[in-house]
Amino acid sequence: MRQRRYTAKQIAAEVGVSPATVSRILRRFGLNKLSALEPAEPIRRYERDHPGELIHLDIKKLERIGSVGHRITGRSAGVVNRHHGIGWEYVHVCIDDASRVAFVQVMPNQRKESAVSFLMAATAYFARLGVHVERVMTDNGSCYRSKTFRAACTRTGLRQVFTKPYTPKTNGKAERFIQTVLREWAYAQAYQNSDQRSAELHNWLHRYNWHRPHE
Repeated sequence: MRQRRYTAKQIAAEVGVSPATVSRILRRFGLNKLSALEPAEPIRRYERDHPGELIHLDIKKLERIGSVGHRITGRSAGVVNRHHGIGWEYVHVCIDDASRVAFVQVMPNQRKESAVSFLMAATAYFARLGVHVERVMTDNGSCYRSKTFRAACTRTGLRQVFTKPYTPKTNGKAERFIQTVLREWAYAQAYQNSDQRSAELHNWLHRYNWHRPHE
C-alpha cells in the first residue's frame, strides 16, 4: 500500500491498526516519507581537466583546546570541562578539483577579511607550484557573498561560482576533505593546546599533498 502512495492514515484504516503502529513500521523500513519511494537521483561526478581550473573553498569551526579532549580520553562529552567556552578557531580549506592538492590555514574567524586573506594565501600557494587558478567555488556563506570577497576575486582574475543553496554535495570535494582534515589532523592525536594543534598542521598538510596515498 505504501508503494501505491497510501498515506499512513489510509494504511491504518485499511489494515485496522493505529496510525502510530503504521508510522513505526514505515520508519523501520525507511518509508516514513513518501519521497523515499522515488528513484534515487543519479550521482553526477565531475572532475576538471587541469589544476587551477577550479578550487573549492570551505570553513570548519573548531573549539579551541585547553586540555586533551573527550575524543582522545574517552570521557563523556557531557562532563563539565573547566576549559569549556574558551572560544573557537576556524579552519579555512582549499582543494584543487583536478589534482586534489590542498591548502589549509587556521584563522581567528570566518568573516570576510579572513576569507579574503585565505583566498590570497591559497592562490599564492598554487602560484608557487606553477598553477594559475581560474575559478573558485564557495557556498553561500556571508563572507563569500560579501562585496569585499567578490572584489578580491575580480582583482585576481578569478571567476566565483556558488554552490546550489541547501545542497552541500555541490561542494562535495571540500566537504569530504574537511572530514579527512578532522580525522587525520584535528582529532588524530592528544594535543595539549590549540597552538600545538596548529603547529602540526603544516607537517600534516605536507604529508597529505606529497606522501599520503590517495584513492
